[in-house]
Order: sequence, then C-alpha cells, then structure tokens
Amino acid sequence: MLPLLAKGGPEQRAIEAGEIDALVDHERNSVLAALPLRDYLGLLDGLEPVTLTYGAVLYEPGELIGHVYFPINCLICLLATVETRRAIEVTLVGREGMVGVALALGTDVSPVRALVQGTGAALRMSAARFHKAFRQCAPLQRELWRYAGAKLAQARQTVACNRFHTVEARLARWLLMTRDRVLSEHFLLTQAFLADMLGVRRAEVNEAAGVFQRRHLIRYSRGNIRIVDRKGLEAAACRCYARIESLS
Repeated sequence: MLPLLAKGGPEQRAIEAGEIDALVDHERNSVLAALPLRDYLGLLDGLEPVTLTYGAVLYEPGELIGHVYFPINCLICLLATVETRRAIEVTLVGREGMVGVALALGTDVSPVRALVQGTGAALRMSAARFHKAFRQCAPLQRELWRYAGAKLAQARQTVACNRFHTVEARLARWLLMTRDRVLSEHFLLTQAFLADMLGVRRAEVNEAAGVFQRRHLIRYSRGNIRIVDRKGLEAAACRCYARIESLS
C-alpha cells in the first residue's frame, strides 16, 4: 500500500506525471523500498522497466557492467565459472537485491556470470546513471554496502554448503530459495540447469528430485516444479537455507 501523500508534494506530482507504476515497483524491490521515498523519486528518470527472460545472460565474468538491475519478480543466478563452460552457483538475486553490485564496490567489471533463472520484471539503470546516483545518494550507498556484505556472507555459506552437504539437502535449499524470490510455488528449472547450479551430475539431481516426489514434497515434470509441501521441504533442506535467508 502506498503511503498517504501530501497535496502538491513530490509523491503527488509523481502520480500526476504517470509514475505510479514505478512507485509500486519501488515497493516490490527491497533495496529501492529501503530508500526514503524522496531519494527513490530522484532515481526515477534513470530507471527503465524491463522484462528479463529465462536463460538470458546479463553479463559474463570479465565483461564491463553496462547496466544494473533491480528485480521485481524475476530471478537471477550468479555463477562462478571454470574453463568457460563449467559453472556453479554463488548466490541467487531476486526482489531482495540488485544485480551489478560490483559497481558500488568500485569495479566496472563483472566477477560472475549473471544468468536469468526466472522470467519476470525488473528496473534497469545504466552504469553511467548508477555511478552518478550512487555518488549523490547517501541512503543508496548505505543500503548497497549493507546488501553487498550480506551477499558476501551468503556466498561463503553457499561454498561450505556445496562442499559438505548432500545433493538432496542442497536441492531442497535451492528450491526454497527460488520460491522465496519469485513468490510462487510453481517455477521452471530443468534437471540440466539444476545439475550445473549444484555442480553435480544430472542423474544425481534426477534421483534427489525423485525422492522429493515420492515423499509428496514437490511435483516435477519436464522442468516444471511445484512445491506442494513447503514445511516438508524445509525439513529436508540443510541449515544453510535458514542461515542464508536470515542474511537477506
């Protein structure tokens, strides 16, 4: 729900100018929602609504970051790559964050592959506009530094999880994290994609997903996944799920 707006104030003028949709989107992305509304309104000219499509690569490791993205209901997976083709999950980014946070840390080059895992809406800003906004907006600086620290802690936990926990526990964690970011019990994840994300063979993903189906935790057919027993899936996940989500 939008706050009560002062007559003649910047928020009211934004509505009259047709920017109400952008105000709603601001509330759907947690980074933007954490900003004072006046600061967010100052970013509006540089924010462009876009639809990100499943399978699209936003940037590769070593590439210049041309845009930053504030997801609304899409999902982006950040991957560490080895020998070009091989990759493994570092973290997921949904409505709680921003893709391209390296710009806030002083580098213009992406350290990861940013891959769209779930089709949906986002707000996009060019790197040049972001640099200017970041220099001028102290609340944006504080929020992105906080977010970058949280993502670093999540990445460390993910490394430990990938090394020490079973495929079943890691798959359950991944499905739950995906669900939390797309805000839906139903989403698309192929076995091949999941195998790449978890750094295991496709047969291992198939076996783990089969266990969850037999226990009536999920329904899975041709990449279409529906979580039918969230509590049961949480019980199957390792403690990393709760730890990672607590850092968001």
